[in-house]
Amino acid sequence: MNKIKIITRGLITDNPVFVLLLGLCPVLGVTTSAYNGFGMGVATTFVLFMSNLVVSLIKNFIPNKVRIPSFIVIIASFVTIVQLVMEAYLPDLFDALGLFIPLIVVNCLVLGRSEAFASKNDTFSALTDGLAMGMGFTMALTALGGLREILGSYSIFGYSFLEGDGMLVFVLAPGAFIGLGYLTAIFLKIIGQR
Repeated sequence: MNKIKIITRGLITDNPVFVLLLGLCPVLGVTTSAYNGFGMGVATTFVLFMSNLVVSLIKNFIPNKVRIPSFIVIIASFVTIVQLVMEAYLPDLFDALGLFIPLIVVNCLVLGRSEAFASKNDTFSALTDGLAMGMGFTMALTALGGLREILGSYSIFGYSFLEGDGMLVFVLAPGAFIGLGYLTAIFLKIIGQR
C-alpha cells in the first residue's frame, strides 16, 4: 500500500477521532486541557507504533486461536512501559490522566489497528500506519483539549490570555461532547466528507 496514502488516511480521511469515532472514552475523559490531550495522544501513539511493530514481526508465529489475547499482552507490555515512564518523569501528567493510561490496553483504536492492519501487512506499512493513526489521534485530542481550555478557562497549554472565568460548560463533561461535535462537523466539512 502507498505509504503517503497510509499517512493521509490516519491523519485526515480516516482520522481515528473525527471520522472513525474510535477511542472516545479517553477523548472525552482527558481533554480538559491541550496538555492533557497531547500527553494522552503521545502515549497512545507510542503504544500503537510499538505494538504494530511487534505484531507485524511475529504475526506468522501466532496461532489463530490465541491471536487476540497475544495482541492484548503485547499492547499491555507497552502500556506498562508508558505508565512507568510517565509516573517517573511526568508525575503531574500521570496524575491528570489517571485511569485512562492503563485503559489504552483496551482502546479499540490500538487493538483494531493491530488486528486489522499490522497482522496483515509488512513491518514498514504497519509502522507507518501506527504512526499516522497515532498522530491523527494526538492531533484530535490536542485540538479538543485546546478548544475546551480556551473556552473554559481562557488559557492554552496553561498560559492564560484573558482575565476572568471562561464558560463553565467547557470545563465540565458536557463541554467534551459539545466540543467534539463541533470539531467533528468542522473537520468533516473541511475534508469534504459531509
